[in-house]
Amino acid sequence: MAACNAILDLFTTSIGQFRLLELSAIDNLIFHFFQVPKSSIPSVSLSAEKLGDKTFFRLGFMEDEYPILLLQVAVTLINECTLEQLRKISRGHSKILLAYLTTLWEKVRQDILIGAAHESERLFYLSGIRTTNLAESIFRLSMEGTFTTPSMFQEVKESIFQLGKNSFQSFIVKHWEQSPLLIKRPFSASLHENVFSSFSQFLRSKETVPSFLGFLLQNLVSALPISSDELDITNFLKDSREKLGCPLLYQQDIRVVKTLESIGEIHFFQGSSNAHDILRCVEAYNDGYTFAMRGMEFHFEDIANISEGLAFLFGQPSTGVNMYLTPPNSQGLARHRDDHCVLVCQIRGLKRWKVFPNPCLQLPRLYENLDDLVDIEGENNIIDGCKEFLLREGDILYIPRGSPHEACTIIGGETHENAEFSLHLTLAIEIEPPFEWEGFVHVAIHHWGRKFSLSNHVSGENSCQNLHDTAVHLMHIAIKLIGDVDPTFRKASLVGAFSFLSITEDWFQTHQKLTFNNLLNKIFSDINFNAVLSSIELAIRKNEDISEKFRWICHLDQKMSPVEIRDLFYLVVHQRDKVEAAFMEVKSKFCNEVVFDDIIYHYNVLLEKYRSTRKQYNSGMLALNCT
Repeated sequence: MAACNAILDLFTTSIGQFRLLELSAIDNLIFHFFQVPKSSIPSVSLSAEKLGDKTFFRLGFMEDEYPILLLQVAVTLINECTLEQLRKISRGHSKILLAYLTTLWEKVRQDILIGAAHESERLFYLSGIRTTNLAESIFRLSMEGTFTTPSMFQEVKESIFQLGKNSFQSFIVKHWEQSPLLIKRPFSASLHENVFSSFSQFLRSKETVPSFLGFLLQNLVSALPISSDELDITNFLKDSREKLGCPLLYQQDIRVVKTLESIGEIHFFQGSSNAHDILRCVEAYNDGYTFAMRGMEFHFEDIANISEGLAFLFGQPSTGVNMYLTPPNSQGLARHRDDHCVLVCQIRGLKRWKVFPNPCLQLPRLYENLDDLVDIEGENNIIDGCKEFLLREGDILYIPRGSPHEACTIIGGETHENAEFSLHLTLAIEIEPPFEWEGFVHVAIHHWGRKFSLSNHVSGENSCQNLHDTAVHLMHIAIKLIGDVDPTFRKASLVGAFSFLSITEDWFQTHQKLTFNNLLNKIFSDINFNAVLSSIELAIRKNEDISEKFRWICHLDQKMSPVEIRDLFYLVVHQRDKVEAAFMEVKSKFCNEVVFDDIIYHYNVLLEKYRSTRKQYNSGMLALNCT
């Protein structure tokens, strides 16, 4: 006992100085104590622990305390590692420990779901390991299995956009962010021949809807939210370590909803719901409610591969996948607009869709509040432009962001087919601010501005350098102002997809380069110094941060320091003529000198930073779901 405690004390007191230690100690722990078959994993159960208003579960074992103390040491050290230290653990030993911890996780996950705990005296040894500690170690050991190329890029492209007469080029030119498109599965094609076949077969293997829902509710854990501009996964882990591995959460992971014509959209669960309530989803489904699950890419590896392939196809950091299971003769969500484009992939059954024209001239931006749709019924031009689509198994419907839409399952006999439930996946292509065309222009002015500033410094024009730097900052504000009103700036930049399209698709690069040149012409003709100055003055009066929307630019250069808007305004006011002259010079030279091909590299570096963090998060969540 004394020896065990001495070992534990030695390692726990070393954690504060862990940056100075080599990882040979943990490698040896793993090699000697965790190379055991699954049959040798000790019996484990949970003991409840109350801390304030929170309940935690500690792992108890029917096992001698010595190996459990060593396990506790390993878990503690893993959870205190930096990313650099994690990468130094040998790949083989990391796999051994991960397999051991995953087996433990599989044994306790059901108890976590139902909140089952046992009296501590029934356990031979109660460890200091909480279930959240175990979940964090599994997440950390799994997240470094990242790849720089997608696993299913070409398969996704062919499955969605090369069916029948449809092609990716035709889709981009005629429909992308403009109008809906139904992509019908050719009559001769089998649903088992595309990227969704694995999930379709999995669904059919569950035989009944209750068994399918039961599997989801009893085997999946919550995909806790991560900030969209978070590029350090350790920040997410610090914020979420007390909740990691918890059961599915209502509103965050799942919704249970139906729409009645006289009432509107109603939820089966009112207010907050616990894990026991959520197990009633089968009851809700039988009562006509649609079961909606967010983040399917965090729960199923096959769907994660589809999501990743789609993200590479559109040059984005990631895409999301939601699932909707609707009983016969029902409507789930009421008519609504999305701030992202969706591809509706019909996996099972039939569903009738209505898609309306975007009531606004502008595309909605991600995370912006969408306008109220109550008055849409009264807009004759909107109703007249409604398009209806009937989706059968294997069909795909594209809906641009901003287009109101609604869907319902078919009433029996309406299509001379038996009424049955519908299950579809929506692939959400979310265009985040850095990857709109406005974002691409921000990247362009940032890197052109650095080169411009460097050339002034080299030529000895130090007196002008501050003025030119100020002018570049003002150009960022000017680009934001024009981006708020010009529709093209809100559209997605697909530049990040270049390296994954075949050489026969040079039309794509030509299309993107033409768009960029058109934006430069608008910047040259429409940007006005007085408008920029007025916007800064107004922001100061309202105590607003005008640069908040493009604060992500700091990810381009770690040495870049934020500019205080009041300091900028003070400089502009007191040297207005000089600043205005520098601004007009920067605008003119930027629009005439910036080279599209020179910006692609820098843009892709930023894109890869976002992708890397998303991949780490996705890999960690998949490991916790163990599906």
